[in-house]
Amino acid sequence: MPTHPLLFHASPRQVIAWRDGAPVTVRGFLADVARVAAALPPGGHVFNVCRDRYRFAVSLCAALVVRRISLLPSNHTPETVRQLAAFAPDTFCLHDSPDCAIDLPRFQYPDTAVANLNKDDCRDSSDAFVVPQIDAARVMAYVFTSGSTGAPVPHRKTWGCLVDGVRASAQSLGLTGDDAAAHTLVGTVPAQHMYGFESTVLLALIGGLAFSSRQPFYAADIRAELDAVPQPRVLVTSPIHLRTLLASDAPLPRAALVLSATAPLAEKLACEAEARLGAPLIEIYGSTETGQIATRRTARGAVWQLLPRIRLNALKARDDEQQDQEDSTTFWASGGHLDEPVPMGDALELLDAQRFLLHGRKQDLVNIAGKRTSLAYLNHQLNAIPGVTDGVFFMPGDAADAADTSITRLVALVVAPSLNAAELQRALRERIDAAFLPRPLVFVDALPRNETGKLPRDVLAALAARHTRAAASGSPSPSTCESAPAKTRAHALRFTIGADHPALPGHFPGQPIVPGVVLLDRAIDAIGAALDQPLDTWRLSAAKFLSPAAPGEALDLAFDAAASGAIRFTVRAGERDVASGTLAVPSVHAEAAP
Repeated sequence: MPTHPLLFHASPRQVIAWRDGAPVTVRGFLADVARVAAALPPGGHVFNVCRDRYRFAVSLCAALVVRRISLLPSNHTPETVRQLAAFAPDTFCLHDSPDCAIDLPRFQYPDTAVANLNKDDCRDSSDAFVVPQIDAARVMAYVFTSGSTGAPVPHRKTWGCLVDGVRASAQSLGLTGDDAAAHTLVGTVPAQHMYGFESTVLLALIGGLAFSSRQPFYAADIRAELDAVPQPRVLVTSPIHLRTLLASDAPLPRAALVLSATAPLAEKLACEAEARLGAPLIEIYGSTETGQIATRRTARGAVWQLLPRIRLNALKARDDEQQDQEDSTTFWASGGHLDEPVPMGDALELLDAQRFLLHGRKQDLVNIAGKRTSLAYLNHQLNAIPGVTDGVFFMPGDAADAADTSITRLVALVVAPSLNAAELQRALRERIDAAFLPRPLVFVDALPRNETGKLPRDVLAALAARHTRAAASGSPSPSTCESAPAKTRAHALRFTIGADHPALPGHFPGQPIVPGVVLLDRAIDAIGAALDQPLDTWRLSAAKFLSPAAPGEALDLAFDAAASGAIRFTVRAGERDVASGTLAVPSVHAEAAP
């Protein structure tokens, strides 16, 4: 039976990872893999939720070596966890968080203090260096997509297929040969997502590269992490992270290559990224089911190039299955690392055997008043308007409702601080047909994107539902801008707690410190104001106080949305973290309450 090595690095002294600015060698990595493998508890399936990319990679390899299968769902909500337990009852959760509350048998990553990560390299070069060999047919992981019912749909990934796919991807990216081994991958996307899994972990293991253990999210953190690793470096990111990074005028560290996926990337943004980072930007096309199957240099055009040996074949639906002529063709990907043909959920236009155009997701196609377009096209036009920093079109109701003639209007959620509704509607009329103008147009200060930059449909539905309820009650939300000019909103994400605050006396005499509850109360109020939504029914599921805050000290608040919809926030004083926490999505009953 054919086998492949666990790692494809040429030397035990080669650097495979960077942790807190320090290199970790292949020998040190394999020692950690052996240590974790020996400590794993009983259970054939591992739900690996480690946020530190190094711990994730070590745990992934440890599980593979001892024939455990890793489970990588698209989110970590309680319902997903229940469905994982039903899929594999012997699953345990492997985590690196001291306050992990996932409802499964839990095993914390056995981190140990190591005085010198490279001490093993002092051994004589004649010492045996053995890399585990893995059967190509061994199942490494199940990755999951959410089907139309919302239940996670598992897709099996064998070691052999993953090796073949990542090798083909590395070849298309020019990351092969001796020179490629010097590259370090810096990823803003999580390792558990298929794109992050392939491009920040497997590309390092199979391509013989190094990776950074951190997952920077904010622009300053991305810049700092790029600076923390040597050139040549590869930034593995998404359009939303790129927009955030490029929004600042701060100088950016140079990169050797930039990769982007998870959402369509505008050509203008790609050109700016190439200029600011001094590197070519390659966009990756694929899916959870297929992995990566095509790439394009977005700054040079819209055409996608298939990976070597991958084919696309068109199959028309039978006459009795056709709903309309334009939807009747499905493209199937096959060959290369794919065990069997996989249907693609996108509207594609095949140019020749190796090149195609992408016209958006089939499920994104909308038909209003007999006119057709795609949400991807509308989103592109919306985000191309000067003054729009982020925006998304959304069709209310279930997918099946989209064909209901009673639903004739789209909703648009827009971040555009310098524009009012009249200006934005006028700009949209110049770009899209009047049938697709949003009713309503809702201004918000931030969109609740998850770690990969995507907008979960249930979160968008909740935002749209809140607006609908407000409009029906006769008291539209202040963010609704359908017929009246929008007020300029200035929800500051910087605040101070004055020395005259009534909670300060006695806390503490001679050395006043802002009470933690006051910090949290002010932070939650600010987040609610920034999102134009009340957070009264949300639950504070986690909170940490990391350093004291003094009265009058300038405090900066940053927040983002997790895949589950939960809101994570951090309060900082300059470069010092003061507090952090997580707000959990309210229950259905709480959400429905008046």
